[in-house]
Amino acid sequence: MNKGKVRALVADDEPNYLLAIQVNLEASGFEVLTVPDGQAAVEQAAAEHPDLILLDVRMPRLDGFEACRRIREFSVTPIIMLTARAAEADKVKGLDLGADDYVTKPFSAPELLARIRAVLRRAGVMEPPDQTAVFQTGDLRIEFERRRVFIGETEIRLTATEYRLLSELAHHAGKVLVPGYLLEKVWGERYDGESRLVWQIIHRLRQKLESDPHAPRYIQNRPGQGYYMALPEELTPH
Repeated sequence: MNKGKVRALVADDEPNYLLAIQVNLEASGFEVLTVPDGQAAVEQAAAEHPDLILLDVRMPRLDGFEACRRIREFSVTPIIMLTARAAEADKVKGLDLGADDYVTKPFSAPELLARIRAVLRRAGVMEPPDQTAVFQTGDLRIEFERRRVFIGETEIRLTATEYRLLSELAHHAGKVLVPGYLLEKVWGERYDGESRLVWQIIHRLRQKLESDPHAPRYIQNRPGQGYYMALPEELTPH
């Protein structure tokens, strides 16, 4: 659990938004670093190791999507995309590149802070770690106290949201969890009806954990109902 100030890196080329976000976050107890473009965001993420990153989509040098992609090459720090574009494809693209959430401009300070707190809870920054020892099914092993995931001896790097969803499935292994339940437990009540978030993270988890994401062994789904973690005796052969 982080006992000091949470450090947030905010990248936006609109000075008014940048200042407004900085003022509101600092008033809520955050330490804030600001940069005006995507390239600077990547450089500062690598140098400063912040606890949270907010990326505007439309920025010079590198846009938010490319900055997100590059940051995900070396970091699993929670990322929230800030976008003035409400198009579904833009939201999905950001999630697919590794963002944990998105907020559409214009947004209120309470909405942004609520989204930030939800992301930080998923990352374990604002709550103690799960003390349950280990879950294992087949080659998949989850060490809850250390928040680490392995396939065999290979550690798999997961974002905060990916880990939180996987952990929720593991704690209820063998039980079908409906998207609405997963949304509330992983993202929070404000995300009611946004089932695409669940689908997108399930898709990303399968890409990372499954030898064949199109024929998954670990994260199964029951059409029209929901998703579940396969127990060892339920695993399909390799």
